[in-house]
Amino acid sequence: MRIDIISVLPELMESPFQTSILKRAMEKGLAEVHFHNIRDWSTNKHRKVDDEPYGGGAGMIMTIEPLDLCISELKSQRDYDDIIYLTPEGETLNQRIANTLSIKKNLIFLCGHYKGVDQRVRDLHITKEISIGDYVLTGGELAACVLADSVIRLLPGVLNDEQSALTDSFQDNLLSPPIYTRPETYKGLSVPKILLSGNTSAIEDWLHDEAVRVTKERRPDLLE
Repeated sequence: MRIDIISVLPELMESPFQTSILKRAMEKGLAEVHFHNIRDWSTNKHRKVDDEPYGGGAGMIMTIEPLDLCISELKSQRDYDDIIYLTPEGETLNQRIANTLSIKKNLIFLCGHYKGVDQRVRDLHITKEISIGDYVLTGGELAACVLADSVIRLLPGVLNDEQSALTDSFQDNLLSPPIYTRPETYKGLSVPKILLSGNTSAIEDWLHDEAVRVTKERRPDLLE
């Protein structure tokens, strides 16, 4: 998988991809992540990429020309399955979206900034808009990192135990059940006996029932 991330602050995103699972995915050749500074496509002598909104109002807007030039250049080099704009107005990211994107080959993430991008960028190029929650960040860079992490970790071969991702929260519209490891007893708190029984069928039933219970208590909307 290849992900191209377009931003005015690409350096903000470098660290998350230099450690842990994301780094391992790239070292294995399972994922490529390329950062593009939108100022490199600005025709303004000061590399300016924003301007005041038509019609007035507070804030600045990312101008169309550098964004169009950048995206058009990338599209001339390869076919992209989706060009995704990270914006509060987008569809809220969930596990279903991450699963769907994980089977794609080439993706572009456009990080919003200032008050957002000229609408014509969305009209010309954007195929999907995604938000990571009902709140506003200073830019789409952190959201792009969240989206990339949620997708790349699902690629075959990225996790040491590929079955692990299949049992994550939200994969079956349930939250995860309580989990335990050694020691068996700690400060008077003991691991449920069923988990020590060795009865695989009974353990699976208990885990499922607990997942349903936790989901009903914390996220009943998922069961609807």
